[in-house]
Amino acid sequence: MVTPFTATGELDLPGARELASRLVAEGCDGLVLNGTTGESPTTTDAEKTALVRAVCDEVGGRAAVVAGVGSADTRHTLALARAAEQAGADGLLVVSPYYSRPPQPAVEAHFLRIADASGIPLMLYDIPGRTGTRIEPATMLRLAAHPRVVAVKDCAYDLLGSSQVIARTSLAYYSGCEELNLPLYAVGGAGFVSTVANAAPRPLRAALDAYDAGAVTESVRLNQLTLPLAELMMASGLPGTVTAKALLGALGRPAGPVREPLRPAGRETADGLLKAYGELVGSAVAPL
Repeated sequence: MVTPFTATGELDLPGARELASRLVAEGCDGLVLNGTTGESPTTTDAEKTALVRAVCDEVGGRAAVVAGVGSADTRHTLALARAAEQAGADGLLVVSPYYSRPPQPAVEAHFLRIADASGIPLMLYDIPGRTGTRIEPATMLRLAAHPRVVAVKDCAYDLLGSSQVIARTSLAYYSGCEELNLPLYAVGGAGFVSTVANAAPRPLRAALDAYDAGAVTESVRLNQLTLPLAELMMASGLPGTVTAKALLGALGRPAGPVREPLRPAGRETADGLLKAYGELVGSAVAPL
């Protein structure tokens, strides 16, 4: 979920409550807060905790709330994890430590420190394109033995490696890359953690619901319908945070500006997103 801001760039908790409630009503069975799309690099620890508390208060009991607590510093990650748990989060999204590029034993030790200190489940976030460090499949297999390591947000672009871990563990694998939502689901994944779902959760969910119903051809068709919007939001050269907020703003939903160093999308980009969104929801997918 994006983190809504006011026009002057302050945290917009009423807007966050409104957006969270709408997303749950439109089919999201969980919300991930304070991730990259939620502008975690530019929100303070206090803002992160306030956001978790407000969204838990709004949708608690109707959807799981997972709080992003990853950082490049194990001690800081532990502090964020404790604060998110106290604020009511149901689970934690923990990215592998970035920039310092620790070796695999250090990556494993980092996650175990968080899992040992937490009273709620962990979703590991494997995104080497951003962090510079992979959570290798062998490391994932060892981490899966911890009772609180229960899920993975998978942005490794290694369908073979992910399939092998899925086959050998009970980890719930969630696609973190829009183009792999259906392929990962087809090899045993559990769902997706999606930027595009900020604006269009029902069409994305419809493809997986069709797959669950045994209508594989229909699930492929529905998934293909989402691709033009996903491409504009995630592969246009702009960060997904920027495109998501531009589209939400064009739709009159809570979003607000992005924080620097990000810059807002231009009018042409917003118009293109709105057009693709309209074509998607006007298709055979149930309208929003």
